[in-house]
Amino acid sequence: MSLAPIIEYEQASPEVRAVYDEIMAARKTDWINNFWKVLANDPATLRRIWENVKQVMAPGALDPLTKEMIYVGVSITNNCEYCTYSHTAAARGKGMTDAMLHELIAVVGLANETNRLANGYRIPVDGRFIPNAWACAGSAERGPLVRQRQGGGARLQEATYSVGKRRFRHSGSPPRNQ
Repeated sequence: MSLAPIIEYEQASPEVRAVYDEIMAARKTDWINNFWKVLANDPATLRRIWENVKQVMAPGALDPLTKEMIYVGVSITNNCEYCTYSHTAAARGKGMTDAMLHELIAVVGLANETNRLANGYRIPVDGRFIPNAWACAGSAERGPLVRQRQGGGARLQEATYSVGKRRFRHSGSPPRNQ
């Protein structure tokens, strides 16, 4: 049961109806789902979230199916039943197959498991994985201090950089072209 009432089109204020009309036109439907009907209790939030959805979910560097599949993965991780179902339906509408869904869920499960292991062990991040540790080397910008040293016959680099108030130091082989 919802914590706020569901506002049907007929009960909606003109401000809310305007957003509903935009959603229906953009999605080529005559139906508004319950997510939007509950957000309609706060018209400013309804408008803001709709504007964000239009911007973020629009075609860009990522195709619409990839965006929906990412949304499904995050929704599964966040345990959001509503979004898992609604974005799975949207992804299926954009071409996601059963095989793609099963593989997506396997990746989400693996990522959650390995993330918990990495967090539990507090594993230090390898310097080569941190973009600024190498991309900004030697720059006058907020890049790290990087120096090279010889060790065991291999050229190693040490990087010291800051994120917020935390200071990190990593050493290892320089990144290879991958």
